[in-house]
Amino acid sequence: MEVIRIRTDQAEPGMTVAADIYTMNDQLVITKGTRLDERMITRLRFYNIYGLFVYKMEIATQHAKEDSYIEMLRNSPEFKKFNKTYIESVNNVEKNFNQMLTSNEVLDIEALLADTDRILREGRNSAHIFEMLHGIRDYDDITYVHSLNVSLICSIFAVWLKLSREEARILTLAGLLHDIGKMLVPREILAKPLKLTDQEFNIIKTHTIKGYQLLKDYPIDIRVKYAALMHHERCDGTGYPNGFRSDQIEDFAKIIGIADVYDAMTSNRRYRKAICPFDVVESFERDGFLKFDPGFLIIFMERIVQAYLHTTVRLSDGREGEVIMINKLSLSRPVVRVGSDFVDLSKNHSITIDAII
Repeated sequence: MEVIRIRTDQAEPGMTVAADIYTMNDQLVITKGTRLDERMITRLRFYNIYGLFVYKMEIATQHAKEDSYIEMLRNSPEFKKFNKTYIESVNNVEKNFNQMLTSNEVLDIEALLADTDRILREGRNSAHIFEMLHGIRDYDDITYVHSLNVSLICSIFAVWLKLSREEARILTLAGLLHDIGKMLVPREILAKPLKLTDQEFNIIKTHTIKGYQLLKDYPIDIRVKYAALMHHERCDGTGYPNGFRSDQIEDFAKIIGIADVYDAMTSNRRYRKAICPFDVVESFERDGFLKFDPGFLIIFMERIVQAYLHTTVRLSDGREGEVIMINKLSLSRPVVRVGSDFVDLSKNHSITIDAII
C-alpha cells in the first residue's frame, strides 16, 4: 500500500499510521499501524509534531453542518453585538501592531486594553465569554485574532488566580503582546499550506526573541517582555528558545503558555476544525503536568470545564446530552444527561465527548 507524508493538520480519524511517530526528544507517541482517532491527533499537536507518514486512502472531507444551538447562538442579537465588537477590536490590534512596525509609533497600550475591556463587557461572565468565543471560531488564526483571544483568556484567568486589578491588566497586556514577534516572521512561512522545513520552523521559533527585542525598550512591566520571550518554554526543559526549566520561567509566561496552547488547539485552522475543549483538557491531564506549572494548570482546567457545565454536547456514540456534573478527579470526563439516562464518562471509557454543540 502506498505511503504518503502529510502535515499533522491534515490528519483525520481513520487514517492508518505508516511509521512510528516520535517527539523531538525521541519519545514514542504512536506506533506504526495505529488507526488514528481524534485523541491521537490532539496528542500529535500537543507535542508539536508537524508531519507523519500514513497509508494512502480515501478520506471523507465533508464535515457535518453546525448543529442548531451554535446556529441559534450566531443568529442571536447578543452574539451579533459581541461579534461586531470583536471584529472592531481585531482591526484595532492589527492597526496598532502595524503602526508600531512601519512608522515606529509607540503602541497605545491603553487603547489596546480598552478593546479587551469592551469585549469583556459584552459577556455576562467567564462562561458566557467562552461561549461567545466558541461561536466565532471560524476566523482564520491570524496573529491578531490569536493575540486578542489569548488576552481575553488571560483576563479571565487573572480573576481565577485572584490577581490584583493592576496585575490582571499587566497579564492581559502580556497576552495581547506575547506573539508580536510573529509580525517579523515572513508571512509566506506563517501561512505556508505545506509542511514546514526544519529551517522554516527554526525561523518561526525566532518570534519569541524578536518579540522580546521589539518590546525591551518600551516603558512597560518586565513581565510583559518576558512573556513574549518565554511563552514557549516548558517546565520540563523541552521548550524554546532557551530550554528553560520551571524555576527559570517567569510566572506570567507560564500562565500565557497555558492560555496560548488552549486557544491554539480550540481554534479552527485552515485544514482542521477546532478541537473540543474536553479533548484539550484530557491532553493537559495526560501530558501537561510535566510541561506546565501544575499550580496554574489545575486551576485553569477546573475553571474551563466549569465554563462548559450545562452545555449541550455530542457523544462519540452519536447521542446528544447536557453536561450536568464535573468529575474532580477526571475533569475531561464529566457526567452527561441523555434523556433520562446519566452517562458517567469517568466510568465509561468507551464513550467520549466529540463536540460541544
